Amino acid sequence: MSSNPVRPGSGEPDTRSPFRFLLWLAARQRGRILGVAALTSLAITGLIFPPFFVAHAVDDGLVPRDWTALTWWSAGVVALGLANAAIIVAQQRALTFAKIDATYRTVALTTRHIARLGAALPRKVSSGEVANVGGADVAAIGESMGVAGPGIGSVAALIVVGVLLFTISPVLGAVVFVGTPLIVLAVGPLLGRVQRRETGYRERQGELTARSGDIVAGLRVLRGVGGEKRFAAAYRTDSAHLLRDGYRVGAVTSWVKSFEAGLPGLFLAVVVWLAARLTADGTLTVGQMVAVYGYTAMLMLPMNWILGSVLMGIRGIVAARRVTAILDLRPDLTDTGETVPGPVGEADLHDPDTGLTVEAGAFTVVAATDPAEARALADRLGRHTDSDATFGGVRLDLMPLAEVRQRILVAEDGAYLFGGPLRHVLGGDGEDVTAALHTAVAEDIVAALPEGADTELGNQARTLSGGQRQRLRLARAVHADPEVLVLVEPTSAVDSHTEAAIAARLRTARSGRTTVVVSTSPLFLDRADRAILLADGKVAASGGHHDLLTESPAYRALTDRSIGEAR
Repeated sequence: MSSNPVRPGSGEPDTRSPFRFLLWLAARQRGRILGVAALTSLAITGLIFPPFFVAHAVDDGLVPRDWTALTWWSAGVVALGLANAAIIVAQQRALTFAKIDATYRTVALTTRHIARLGAALPRKVSSGEVANVGGADVAAIGESMGVAGPGIGSVAALIVVGVLLFTISPVLGAVVFVGTPLIVLAVGPLLGRVQRRETGYRERQGELTARSGDIVAGLRVLRGVGGEKRFAAAYRTDSAHLLRDGYRVGAVTSWVKSFEAGLPGLFLAVVVWLAARLTADGTLTVGQMVAVYGYTAMLMLPMNWILGSVLMGIRGIVAARRVTAILDLRPDLTDTGETVPGPVGEADLHDPDTGLTVEAGAFTVVAATDPAEARALADRLGRHTDSDATFGGVRLDLMPLAEVRQRILVAEDGAYLFGGPLRHVLGGDGEDVTAALHTAVAEDIVAALPEGADTELGNQARTLSGGQRQRLRLARAVHADPEVLVLVEPTSAVDSHTEAAIAARLRTARSGRTTVVVSTSPLFLDRADRAILLADGKVAASGGHHDLLTESPAYRALTDRSIGEAR
């Protein structure tokens, strides 16, 4: 259940339950769904009526040798076949559009919501879960739109067949009206097991996908500490468990599929046997016997569609449960109540927790004895978490969040790189992108790519080295050109020569613009207008780099350690 339910009709999805979400999707295209139902009814009815024409062709034309009647009834069969072909094409076309509409509507909803969640998303749900929702679950929701139309049409067709058989024989009509619900009820217990096992399987699949992503992302570290084999063994074990879960789902599904094919066949045999007995004792004519066989044979199609629709509906509900779980997530930060506009023009940033004041237009470098404290400081300065931090005297948590995001950019080392042409990954084209690449000392990356800036990069640009990805992240942040740029360890994966060039070029490119770099690198600290030592969560020292080397033993020890680690 949603912690903040959205009522249908408000333009937002109804996430109070998976079933309501599917109904909301169907309601967005109710005309198309009803059209599919009507076309399905016509298509199945069109398949049912040929036996009626064949029966008359036999009784009115073939038996009495009336060739005119035989010709007309035969022509009716041909005409019905042509008309039904056109109806089925239209039905499949409308059904395909209904599936695509639901699929891409769900993709749009989840993508927009994930964007709203922003930095809160990784803390609330794993990347593997998001990947699975965006793949298998979205596809299952699209397929579930094939339930309503064909399901309604199939039920309507069954009623038509029952009525037709009832006009021939009340006994046969009663068998259809009673037997069809019994077949659906017979499969009911298995459908419940399918839903339970499918839910467990999809949850474990999401967990395993997340783990595989973590392993790939940290493969170099795992190899460095000798943990690669241990993680690989654990992954194989979990994969084996997932495989067994998949077999269990397949086992139950296979029983449902066998009933889907077998029970209607058994039902057909019973009806045909009754019709044969009635024909033998003279209650039915030969033509009626042929019609009964044709009607009953056509029953296989709507009965299979009903059972198949129920199975697709179950998978859609399982998938919708996972989608609504993401849509029900709420951002950590939102605008509440009255907001206060930020300062006009550049202004100082102040963090009361540490006592740090970032001067407007200055190039400030913060060296922290504890990296976690430095990252927490960056989160407060960029309002990635609510705090007492101020911007030009205005509390950041009172400013409109959109304004904060527009004016202050926090770029972390692990920021996500989206797939696409390199120029799009960096956010644009032209001289400004070239300048950003120059600042990040990333021109060689573009030069080495087969199609330059037009080269397609996969998600996270995994074909590039860690240092290359880091420089692309820096180029993207510089290209954004925010009023305040906060960089967290922007050069931790590059060599000292490249780092020195980046520090010099960044200092020049951001001249007169407020820039905060969180780093213990002496190469950055030497370029700073003001170097800050952060120790025990407070500003312990500030000033010029060379002055601090002389005046602060703690600062000198920290920078000496950084030089040693770089070597």
